[in-house]
Amino acid sequence: MHRVAVLALDAVVPLDLAIPAQVFGSYDEVPFRVTICAPAPVVRTSAGFSINAEAGLEALAGADTVIVPGYRPAVAFTALVGAAAFRAAPGALIAPLQREFGWSTGSIGFAVSVNLLLYGLTAPFAAALMEQLGVRRVVAGALALVAAGSALSTLASASWHLVLFWGLMIGIGSGSMALAFVATITNRWFVRRRGLVTGVLTAGGATGQLVFLPVVAALAESSGWRVASLVVSGAALAVVPLALLLLREYPADLGVPPHGGTEVVPRPERTTGAARRALGALASAARTGPFWFLAGGFAICGATTNGLVGTHFIPAAHDHGMPTTTAAGLLALVGVFDVVGTVLSGWLTDRVDPRLLLTAYYALRGLSLLLLPQLFHHSVEPSMLVFIVFYGLDWVATVPPTVALCREVFGASGAVVFGWVFASHQVGAALAATAAGLVRDGFGDYAPAWYAAGLLSVAAAGLSLAVRRKAVAPPSPRDAPTPA
Repeated sequence: MHRVAVLALDAVVPLDLAIPAQVFGSYDEVPFRVTICAPAPVVRTSAGFSINAEAGLEALAGADTVIVPGYRPAVAFTALVGAAAFRAAPGALIAPLQREFGWSTGSIGFAVSVNLLLYGLTAPFAAALMEQLGVRRVVAGALALVAAGSALSTLASASWHLVLFWGLMIGIGSGSMALAFVATITNRWFVRRRGLVTGVLTAGGATGQLVFLPVVAALAESSGWRVASLVVSGAALAVVPLALLLLREYPADLGVPPHGGTEVVPRPERTTGAARRALGALASAARTGPFWFLAGGFAICGATTNGLVGTHFIPAAHDHGMPTTTAAGLLALVGVFDVVGTVLSGWLTDRVDPRLLLTAYYALRGLSLLLLPQLFHHSVEPSMLVFIVFYGLDWVATVPPTVALCREVFGASGAVVFGWVFASHQVGAALAATAAGLVRDGFGDYAPAWYAAGLLSVAAAGLSLAVRRKAVAPPSPRDAPTPA
């Protein structure tokens, strides 16, 4: 029996989710089963047979399978939300940990820095590992590791325990579910509207922050930081069954072309040597100027988002008398506008030179950070709300144009190369998380950190403009993956 897919509303939808009935037939001696997704105007089998679903809808009313278009991107989005649960935790848990254990901001910031560093360094290896072991296995394992690390952190009694659980375990787990996963899904399943899809999936991380940050902050204040950590663990663990049951590797596995394509793209040969492929892609990319411009700009992006604002905005606001829950609410509001900004950025990336977008994003971010020290107050002022709205729109708007440039410049290796560019993002975040904590311990104020971040963002705008949109030579045969 030939496996059938539904082409509905310009979206390739594989057939997996079932409710009553089915229709059988054959075409050119190839048997098939048609599954209708009303109101699809056309249904195509993988054998090439087409029928008008609207005209035949009544006759096919007894069909026993109906599919909802686009649910696989939704599963990927949900997995990213679950993996992002911990991203909301550190800023909200710094104050409770300091009250209970007396640890310095710098020592807690170091655990966060290890997490951010591994979050980035794991990404390129995870992207290559997805090609070797498959997306489902890597994603499910990563989510389980995040859940375990968050749960075990409740047993911490020394700051180095945070380095082990927050830094090592959650860093590797969340890094395996980082933006290299987004690049992999986009490259495999989409030909058209890749920028928009990248924006939507990237917004999964922002949605995780939006959903979990107020919850984590409220639980940490009312029930203690341990309860908050267990909630994060449960959220990550809950997504594991969805990943195992619903994620698929390639459109070719279902006999359908990628979204926007006209032909089924054969599944590539299974590869081995994930580490070798990741390092080979780095060696090839590192010989080019565009890689270093993209990596340098993205390192500053990480320093000014996850490393500085994501980790230290709440304690900085608390320094000025703002309640922790109020500051957490503002950071969650960043997540609201992050979703809008990232999706809009993806749409723009399909239409505007990505270099110009990055230049504008970084320059405007720099100006806003230079103004931030004057905006803190014991209550939420209108000027702070303006900053929050703008910073939310700009937060990870840099991702779709950066992914697009990696794909354009580095071709088939684009997803793995983006993994290394993202690693630089997290190196910058890790350095900023520790440096800002040391600035606060040394000066009693975060202001120097905000000013430095603003100037660095302006520099990132210049780096982005310097990227040349010219394809580089493919990796040499010795860098290519080895077929299993």
